[in-house]
Amino acid sequence: MSRIGKKPVAVPSGATATISGQTVSVKGPKGTLTFTATDDVTITQEDGAIKVTPRGTSKRARQQWGMTRSMVENLTIGVTDGFKKELELQGVGYRAAMQGKDLKLSLGYSHEVIFEVPQGITVTVPKPTEVVIEGIDPQQVGQVAANIREWRAPEPYKGKGIRYKGEYIFRKEGKKK
Repeated sequence: MSRIGKKPVAVPSGATATISGQTVSVKGPKGTLTFTATDDVTITQEDGAIKVTPRGTSKRARQQWGMTRSMVENLTIGVTDGFKKELELQGVGYRAAMQGKDLKLSLGYSHEVIFEVPQGITVTVPKPTEVVIEGIDPQQVGQVAANIREWRAPEPYKGKGIRYKGEYIFRKEGKKK
């Protein structure tokens, strides 16, 4: 029995949820998000909460149960609070700056890296060594953060690179004579 799937998803005040078939649409102050569930689960709305139940006892139905409930909860969080990822740049001369709507990164290459920010995502640079990515879709926020980090992933010898805030980089010892 899914411990996650059993809990109903409360729709917060300021947001409205509509269910049509297998599609859940949540509208809030930050925007609108939709999710279409598989046929293995049933989605119902009862007294201000969305409830997800499996349609059978098959393994796939039980897998989809918890996953669907988590996806619906992400819709409600996204349209009310939004999602945020923070990146830190560590290294001599590594810095970031906004250039119009694009993110300009100096990462030790012979050229500046210009990262085009996709629609629905806001990127801010509070300090030259910090980048904050915000949006309503957790998958898109995470993907943008991963794409930026990909330009210079942290290396284990000096720890230089782009890392998530609070991420621990396992350090290795250098060569010995």
